[in-house]
Amino acid sequence: MLFFLCAALCATIIVPAIVHAAVFSGNGGLTGDMSGIAVPQADLKTVVIKIVETVLDFVGLVAVIYIIVAGIRLVISQGGDQTGKAWKTIIYVAVGLIVILLARVLVSFTVDLIK
Repeated sequence: MLFFLCAALCATIIVPAIVHAAVFSGNGGLTGDMSGIAVPQADLKTVVIKIVETVLDFVGLVAVIYIIVAGIRLVISQGGDQTGKAWKTIIYVAVGLIVILLARVLVSFTVDLIK
């Protein structure tokens, strides 16, 4: 499962870069000439903030997926020996989600102080 998460993360980073680099020309072909395209310029602070927010969003999404998987395990276990493990997973991920949300609030608060 870790492999698929890493592959998904790499795909979300690499694919947009490739798509951004490929500029369509007027005749339907691809060209590397980007002289006619206005590329927005951002300072380092904005880029870092966007990266941190994106990472927090991604980790939050992974945490929600883990809660769903643990819930499915809880239902499938039907009160067996896996019930305790599923509950622990749900509790730990819920605590992790709270930490992620607090980190998101802290980043927003810090950004407001900087601006």
